[in-house]
Amino acid sequence: MALSAAIILAAGEGTRMRSSRPKVLHTFAGKTFLQRVMASVGALHPEVLSVVVHYQAERVAKAARSYNAAVDIVHQDDIPGTGRAVQCAMAQLTRERDLRGSVLIAASDMPLLDTVTLDRLVAFHEQSGNGATVLTTVLDDPTGYGRIIRDREDHVLRIVEQKDANRSELAVHEVNTSVYVFDAQLLSDAIANLDNHNAQGEFYLTDALETAKSRGTVGAFAAPDPLSVEGVNDRVQLAALSKAHNRRICEKWMLAGVTILDPDTTWIEDDVELAQDVTVLPGSFLKGRTVVGEGAVVGPYTTLIDATVDAEAVVERSRVQESHIGRAANIGPWTYMRQGNDLGEETKAGAFVEMKKAHIGNGTKVPHLSYVGDAELGEHTNIGGGTITANYDGVHKNRTHIGSNVHVGAGNLFVAPVEVGDGVTTGAGSVVRHPVPDGAMVYSENTQHIVEGWKPKWER
Repeated sequence: MALSAAIILAAGEGTRMRSSRPKVLHTFAGKTFLQRVMASVGALHPEVLSVVVHYQAERVAKAARSYNAAVDIVHQDDIPGTGRAVQCAMAQLTRERDLRGSVLIAASDMPLLDTVTLDRLVAFHEQSGNGATVLTTVLDDPTGYGRIIRDREDHVLRIVEQKDANRSELAVHEVNTSVYVFDAQLLSDAIANLDNHNAQGEFYLTDALETAKSRGTVGAFAAPDPLSVEGVNDRVQLAALSKAHNRRICEKWMLAGVTILDPDTTWIEDDVELAQDVTVLPGSFLKGRTVVGEGAVVGPYTTLIDATVDAEAVVERSRVQESHIGRAANIGPWTYMRQGNDLGEETKAGAFVEMKKAHIGNGTKVPHLSYVGDAELGEHTNIGGGTITANYDGVHKNRTHIGSNVHVGAGNLFVAPVEVGDGVTTGAGSVVRHPVPDGAMVYSENTQHIVEGWKPKWER
């Protein structure tokens, strides 16, 4: 039977994060908690995907719609609790459609919740004939989690929240992950009569299992990987889970033929792609959809964001964002590549060079202390140290075109828009404001004045 609906609970403030940002919009490996959970749940293709919001509702709803334009936003009222959140969601869902089949409910603070686990949970639920199924896991330290209390037949008897548990219940290590699958009609009946007679004064969704149990069996499916269902309540947990996840990512790439000298100081996000024989040196951050080609060396202390680094290139102590680095190029140290650069093969952007929307031809070198912005440089050109492309006139960004086989002297200033032909040589300290034809030599002659014995006014 098809998954009729999926409900993601994203209404909470997350006070233990101590943040003005809703907990679900904190990031984990480059994506927000909510984005990651919505992607995993959405991959099951439920007939409708609902996200329940309350705290900073418009901010969370806007984010949810940016992740999935078809999402159904449900506003929870001021009555607290997960049970109330599901009541609000089911009221909206049943007004709009006739729900039949299974309904998945998931918390939004489990950034590693994966589609494979959810798919297995739903399949187990439907094959077992349970009225409700709880996704559980076993933790060495279950502190803070609701405990799974089973009967003698190993069925779920109840779920006891930490603050309501007695000593024997607190000793249980199997915990609730806040992920459930219910039969749709049973869920509607089970949430109809929830109350808030508990230590928190909230409507618990876990209490709905009592009704489900009276109507049939409540089952449990244990997640094979505890990390995939670990929740985040504070920044200490966020750091620990991030570290554990990143270690797995590094190990995956090392087993695939990537050299990572120090996994403890190397951070690689999920969507990064690394070829065989890439070397990642300590202190490097590889983010977004970065792709690194075979034999390239990244680091140390390098940040790549949505960057493409071709085979055999070296990027050392630099920041590269939304740029393409060609084969055998040499970047750094201390190079800042802003968005939109495209560097050809065997190019160089050296120490203290900044580039933005620059197209650099094969073999061209910008060795040091230069800014190249909104510019196109041909092949096998050399840019002298201290060169600036003055691309901004106070209103518009203008482009500079410098041809191939050009030798630019030190300390040059190109005032855009300007075009310099092939084979040109420029003198040191030149200010180039006008077009320069192929094969020419251009220099700026400035009169040097010397005032001997001069002193400042206040020293006279």
